[in-house]
Amino acid sequence: MEMPLFEYRCKKCRKEFEELVRSCAEKVCCPACKSGKVEKKLSVFAHKSGEKFRSSSASSSCGSCSSGSCSGCGKG
Repeated sequence: MEMPLFEYRCKKCRKEFEELVRSCAEKVCCPACKSGKVEKKLSVFAHKSGEKFRSSSASSSCGSCSSGSCSGCGKG
């Protein structure tokens, strides 16, 4: 059984952290302030191929989005 690793941001103290989630019913709390008010961040899927990591957006020319050109990477 695979257990996904999710990225979160605490709404109370703004700390960003990762959490291994075992089930969808599991409550996630901030490790810094113990608040249950957290938001899941949008994560990029990655896998290891040989000695290199490749993200799901590796085919686009911009690593932070799938459009290939945007203001975030300076290619737009």
